[in-house]
This record gives sequence, C-alpha cells and structure tokens, in this order.
Amino acid sequence: MATWSVSNIPSQKGRSIVVTGTGGLGYQDALALTRTGADVIIAGRSTDKGEDAVSSVRREVPGASIRFEMIDLASLSSIADFGMRLARQQQRLDILINNAAVMMPPNRHETSDGFELQFATNYLGHFALTAQLMPLLRKGENPRVVSLSSIAARSGIIDLDDLQAKRNYRPMSVYSQSKLACLMFALELQRRSDAAGWGLTSIAAHPGISRTSLLHNAPGRFSPMGLARSLFWFLFQPSAQGALPTLFAATSPNAKPGGYYGPDKMGETRGAPARAKMPSQAEDREVAARLWDRSIQLTGASFG
Repeated sequence: MATWSVSNIPSQKGRSIVVTGTGGLGYQDALALTRTGADVIIAGRSTDKGEDAVSSVRREVPGASIRFEMIDLASLSSIADFGMRLARQQQRLDILINNAAVMMPPNRHETSDGFELQFATNYLGHFALTAQLMPLLRKGENPRVVSLSSIAARSGIIDLDDLQAKRNYRPMSVYSQSKLACLMFALELQRRSDAAGWGLTSIAAHPGISRTSLLHNAPGRFSPMGLARSLFWFLFQPSAQGALPTLFAATSPNAKPGGYYGPDKMGETRGAPARAKMPSQAEDREVAARLWDRSIQLTGASFG
C-alpha cells in the first residue's frame, strides 16, 4: 500500500468510538480520531490521567467531542459497570479499539478475580469488554473491533494448562502470551462474526517499537528495560507513528477483515502501516477455539 498517514483517515464525523488506554498510543488514537470528527470515549483506570488526556485533546482540537470513562480492565466488575453505563448513554458503538496494556511487571501479581495481571489486563479484560459492548457494536454502522498485539507475539505460546502462569512466571513470556492471545482473539472474532452473522469487522494491529510509558510503568524506570527505554529513546519511534497501524485498521476502507497490520520497516519495528507477518502459531484454529472457550469460562462473557 502507498505510504499512509493520519491525513488519509476518512471523516469519522458522527461515528462513536471507544479507545482503551489514556496515554501513549491510546492518547494518539483519540487525538487523531477527534480531529476527523469522531465522538470519542477514552477509557482507563486513572481518572486524573483520563481527565488530563481529555483536556490535552481539547487544547489541540477545540470543540473536540471527547470524554473520559473509568474502566479497570483487570476487574470484571469494572468492565461490567462500564458496559452498563455505555448502554444507558448511547444507542450504538461504531469502533472499539482494544489498546490498553500492562508490560512485564517483574513479579507475578493476581487480580481480584484471581487472574495473572498481564493476561487479565491485556487479553481477558478486552475479551470481556468486547462481549459487553456487542449489543452496541451490532447496532453500529459498519462496526469494527481493533485489537492490539505486539511483535512480542512472535515468541508467544498459548499454555492452556497454565494460562495464569502459576507454575512458571517469566515476565516477557507471559507478556508475549497475552499479546498472542489478543491476535488470536481478533482472528477468531472475525471467524465467529462471519459464521453467526454479527456484522463485525475484526482486525489486529501492532505498533512496532514505540516511545510509550509501558516499560517505565511496569518493569520500572530504573529496571534494565526501563533504562534502555530512557537512554536509547531514539531507537523507539514516536507514539504518534506507532499509532498509525491501529488508526489504519480502525478507519481505512482498505483494511481487511481478519487482517493484521504493523509498521513496514526494520522488521516491523517502525514505519508506515502495512500488512504484518502473521506468526504461525496465531493461525492454529484449534487452539484459538479452545482459548475462546476457556476465556468464556473464566470471564462469564457472552457473545450471543
């Protein structure tokens, strides 16, 4: 595809969009989409960060239609509350961007629901959120769900016998599994939508290596990974550039259902949006179906 940028985003006027994550890529998604006229809800667990993001967007885009809603993706009850609030507030949802993430906390943490934190936040929370918002999405105009994966998914393995990493917690391996799960969810959601007539377009994207706060937040600013992020910042592309594959997947008429998009240069670490290389393990339909069923059992979600 020709080089694609935010100037290529079609008008989103009148379209309703939810983006999870208030900083980094989520913020850039919200900023770009409000500039094209969308009604954006930016969702995250910190009210202060959420309100700061909304204020910042409004400074950049006077008259922007944007608001913050609180959601903790590590809490099934918070996800349910969010879904019920949106059902009361609006008639439909046109785009859901499953973006928020936790990356590589050095020690294993369990959520209040008993799930490992990375798997819960990055994957299970978005799985449950998508199910909660399905009634609104099915009323949307050409609705799309974009799920964020990572180049780390290439080394991911879905361990169905130990999804919560109770036996062996290795931060990077668990992160890679969660991002592979997000990719497999995007593909399986498209297959199930096609089979059941849900009318959804489900697409996956990844940001390459981007200058966000993930490594400062979880491993820590003074961890080896955090120091690499600080000292070698020039190796990380700006977050606005890293957001482009997501924005392409969410808005471009050329984005394909069941597609996967990432940067086009230097092993997909930076550049303009292009078709991403699909890890072979992401195409295992049997594992994807078993992961879906297990996720239904764990979250109690319903896509019916």
